[in-house]
Amino acid sequence: MANQPLNKEGRLLRAIGLPTAVILFVSSIIGSGVYKKIAPMALGLESPRLVLLAWALAGVVTLLGVLATTEVGAMITESGGPYAYFKRIYGRYFAFYYGWSSLAVIQSASIASISYVFSQSVNALVELPRLGGAWETWTVLGIFTPFANLGVKIVAAALIAALAAINFLGVRQGSRLSNVLTVLVVGSITAIILLGLSVSDGALANVRQPAATYPPESGGLGMAGLMFAAMLSAFWAYEGWLNIGFIGEEVRNPQRNIPLSLLIGIAIVITVYLAINFTYLYVMPMDEMIALARDENSIAAVAVVGKFLGEGGVLFISILICVTTLGCANTTILTAARVHYALARDRLFFPKIAHINPRFHTPGNALLIQAVWASLLVFSGSFDQLTDMLIFASFIFYGSIALGVFVLRRKEPDTPRPYRAVGYPVLPALFVLFCACLVVVTCIQRPREAGLGLALILLGTPFLLYWRRKSREEAKNEERRQ
Repeated sequence: MANQPLNKEGRLLRAIGLPTAVILFVSSIIGSGVYKKIAPMALGLESPRLVLLAWALAGVVTLLGVLATTEVGAMITESGGPYAYFKRIYGRYFAFYYGWSSLAVIQSASIASISYVFSQSVNALVELPRLGGAWETWTVLGIFTPFANLGVKIVAAALIAALAAINFLGVRQGSRLSNVLTVLVVGSITAIILLGLSVSDGALANVRQPAATYPPESGGLGMAGLMFAAMLSAFWAYEGWLNIGFIGEEVRNPQRNIPLSLLIGIAIVITVYLAINFTYLYVMPMDEMIALARDENSIAAVAVVGKFLGEGGVLFISILICVTTLGCANTTILTAARVHYALARDRLFFPKIAHINPRFHTPGNALLIQAVWASLLVFSGSFDQLTDMLIFASFIFYGSIALGVFVLRRKEPDTPRPYRAVGYPVLPALFVLFCACLVVVTCIQRPREAGLGLALILLGTPFLLYWRRKSREEAKNEERRQ
């Protein structure tokens, strides 16, 4: 009974083929991080070689996660992706915590962060208004600064509302927008790489030379702690690699196309990230990159392209960032709403969230609640605070999915597996170990972000208790009627 849809007026359609699935995968990852995160990484590590190493290691770890998770994703193709995986591996209550966390912090904070960088790019083109004075530093609980950078935040919230409306009109409309934007983005990034390496005044010496203040100050964990902190920034740029699983019920031939889209997509993303970040460091010396990191509204890519293409380059890259973040935010909104829909369909959330619009075949109420909460997160804090918080929460569940490969091998040894994890059991075990280490290190290096992430996850407990009690009452009433 719990697995039956609550709404019979509409249904999801299998409208997404392999090319579109690959494009949705790439567009759900390539967003704000590729343009902005290199600056805080430079501030922490003070060495271009270490920065590139952090990008490469984050790519390898993400690849390990993809290789492990694809086995589960090919077996379980229900809407909601990881929520459906956890329900089958650990049970519906553990799955609830993922679904709740997706709404409370992971996916909603991702949407908020991407939209925030979109607004910062608009601000680079046309300066947006600020309240100034004491409003900028006024806080709630000493943590949140809702009125700082107010113009940027208002534009970000408006973008979220507009994209939610587009995706309400149908999965084809949302995916077509992502297709066009992703082709433009990958082509433009390729042009930046080629121009930066050919016509700029950059030099390989910039890639070899650390900052004047190197080595950086390190805490109790030394350079390993700084590397983990830098990788936390890089992981934000790789965030979104699970999103294609959210729309499993809308992908044609999902047992084949979901694994293929993951593997093809991650190869494209890793190649693009290493090439573009090498270009940034080739053009801009480390000391200049560190100076950029101290400016709240600066975007490294804008400054780098401005160095060799002038004002026209600044205009071009600012528009490109707007297009990229528009595409990434659109894809994240499209896919993530299916998690909240699946949660409600299993009677672990408000029943109306499971409503599928009979005309557009989309989970309209799930899109609405996601947009509202993401907009509130926009006003809660800064870009880096949001991304560190969501990456911490994400890796708790990433590790749980990879561990699920072992659990399902034991629980369901005879179940057909269209794709089997490469390097099992060593590679999935390494990924689980890394996830555990990252969670621990984040608690030490970023205690505020880790604490906020845990608080938002655990905030779902009262809701779980309420929905569990209500589900039991409905089951008893059903028994009496029979």
